[in-house]
Amino acid sequence: MHIHILGICGSFMGGLAALAREAGHKVTGCDLGVYPPMSDQLRSLGIELIEGYGVEQMALRPHAYVVGNVVYRGQLADGSARFPLMEAILEQGLPYTSGPQWLAENVLQGRHVLAVAGTHGKTTTTSMLAWILEQAGLNPGFLVGGVPMNFGVSARLGVGKHFVIEADEYDTAFFDKRSKFVHYRPRTAILNNLEFDHADIFDDLAAIERQFHHLVRTVPASGRVVYNAAEASLKRVLAKGCWSESVSFGPAGDWQALGENDDFQVLQQGLPVGHVSWGLTGAHNQMNALAALAAAQHVGVAPELAGQALGRFESVKRRMEVRGNVGGVTVYDDFAHHPTAIRTTLQGLRHSLDARAARAAQPAGRILAVFEPRSNTMKLGTMKSQLPWSLELAELAFCHAGGLGWDAHEALAAMGAKAQVADNIEQLVQQVVAAAKPGDHIVCMSNGGFGGVHAKLLERLGAG
Repeated sequence: MHIHILGICGSFMGGLAALAREAGHKVTGCDLGVYPPMSDQLRSLGIELIEGYGVEQMALRPHAYVVGNVVYRGQLADGSARFPLMEAILEQGLPYTSGPQWLAENVLQGRHVLAVAGTHGKTTTTSMLAWILEQAGLNPGFLVGGVPMNFGVSARLGVGKHFVIEADEYDTAFFDKRSKFVHYRPRTAILNNLEFDHADIFDDLAAIERQFHHLVRTVPASGRVVYNAAEASLKRVLAKGCWSESVSFGPAGDWQALGENDDFQVLQQGLPVGHVSWGLTGAHNQMNALAALAAAQHVGVAPELAGQALGRFESVKRRMEVRGNVGGVTVYDDFAHHPTAIRTTLQGLRHSLDARAARAAQPAGRILAVFEPRSNTMKLGTMKSQLPWSLELAELAFCHAGGLGWDAHEALAAMGAKAQVADNIEQLVQQVVAAAKPGDHIVCMSNGGFGGVHAKLLERLGAG
C-alpha cells in the first residue's frame, strides 16, 4: 500500500511515517519545513520527501492520503489556495484520512494500547513506560513525540502485543476536531495532569476536560485509568463517569513516593513495592515515574522490576538535555513552553543545584532562563501574566519576543532588572553572554528550534 502524508515532518506524523515504512508500506510525504533532523531520519528509511503542497504530487497516485493537522482550508493573500494539494484531493473525491485514524486502523487495532495523556510530561512518561516494558521483555511498540535516549528512535512497531503511545489532546485534523487521543482506544490510560492549554482550539478548561472524558469513555471495563490525585480537573473528568478500574498517584494517591526526587521508595497503598534511583531531577519526574509504574503493573510488570528499569532510564532529547559546558557555564535545551512547565523545569534544576551545593558546602550556581513564547497559546498572549511566576526561580530571565502580538516588556515588568527582552536571536545571545559567569546554568526553553540559540551561546561563550 502506498500512502502519501501531508505534514510529514511533525513529530507525530514523522513517527507515523516510520511505523508505516516498518510495516512494509510505501511512504512518501510533503511539508513546508523539510529540513534536518526529521528529514534525514525519514530519508534514511527510504521515504521520499517533497517541499510544499503542490498539485503535481497527484502524479504519485497513492492508495490514500494521510492528512496532518497542520493542513487547513484557506487562501493566501493573492487568492490562491494555501494547500492546493488538499483542495485537489477534495475536488477529485480521492481517499484521505487523518493520522490518528490511520494509526488506529493499521497499527493499534488488536493490540493492548497504553496511552499517556496530560498537559505536561507526556513525552517523558511515555518514554519511561516503553522502557519499563522493554526491560521486562515485552518488546512493545511505541510512538513518542520526542526521541527517548534509551531507544534512539521516536517510533517502532515492536513484536509484542503492547503499544505505548503519547496521547495528545490537540485536534485530529481540519475535518475531525476531536482530540487525537480519542482514536487510540487504550486499555491502560494515564491522565498525568490537566490545565488550560491550546488556546487556539479550546475556549476554556472545561472544553479540554470534555475531551479527556471522551478518552475515559473508550477504556474498557477490564482497563485501568491511572490519574494524578492532586489534580482537581482530573477528578472532575472522572466524576462525569468512569467504567474502568481507576488508580491514583501522588502524595494523596494509591501510589506514592518516599524520599528524594532522585532516590525514592515506591509505595502502593502505603506498602513498599519498589525503589527508584536515577539521574533525573524534579518532583515532576518523580510523579511521572509513579504513573508509569502503576500503568506497567496493569500489564503484569512488577513495581520492583519497573523501578530497576527506571534506574537505567536516560530521559528524552530536549528534556533538560545538556548541550555543552564552556568556561564553567552549562547550557541546557528543554522543551518547556507552558508557564507551568517552565516553572517545573526551573524548580527541578534549582532543587538539584541547591542539594549539590549543600553537599559541597559552597554557593549554588545561578540559573539563567532563556525562553521564547512560541506555542500557539503563548503567541496569543493567553498566559503572559503567568510568566513572572513561572520564571521566579531563575536569577535572570531572557525573552525572545520576535513575532509576538503582545508586549513582552510589559508582561515581564514585575521582574524588574531580572528580566531582559530581545527582538531577535542575535540580540538575545548578546544579552545572555554579557550576563553569564562561571558556575551559571543557562536553560533554553522552547518547543521549536529556537534559532539554534544553544550552539550560538556555546560558540560565543567559548570565544569570550
